[in-house]
Amino acid sequence: MPTAPLASVLFVCVHNAGRSQMAAGFLSHLAGDRIEVRSAGSVPGDRLNPAAAEAMREAGVDISGQRPKVLTTEAVQASDYVITMGCGDACPVFPGKRYLDWTLEDPAGQGVEAVRPIRDRIKVLVEDLIAEVDAQQ
Repeated sequence: MPTAPLASVLFVCVHNAGRSQMAAGFLSHLAGDRIEVRSAGSVPGDRLNPAAAEAMREAGVDISGQRPKVLTTEAVQASDYVITMGCGDACPVFPGKRYLDWTLEDPAGQGVEAVRPIRDRIKVLVEDLIAEVDAQQ
């Protein structure tokens, strides 16, 4: 019998093409199915940022099959943690959710060299998030 995830996390950035996709990729990779992962954008782009996909591939995580998704009220309601990355007030707020805002540079329009430090910072933040979720259990 499968066990329920320890928590559900929604990563939100404006275009859902870089930061939130990298965070979702790392969380899925590092936590497996222990934590349910979603990502969305307040104004989703038409495709994944190729530099973000390349930087993640270098780190051993394949996000190339992901597509930007629109932020919905339902996604927020279904999540225990809502982590925003520069989407401002676009994210609806519901009681009982844990909201975190990660200040990260936007990788849009940047090459892979500029995206690597953003990727590395996201990995550290995701590792800290996993530790927080584990500590709650």
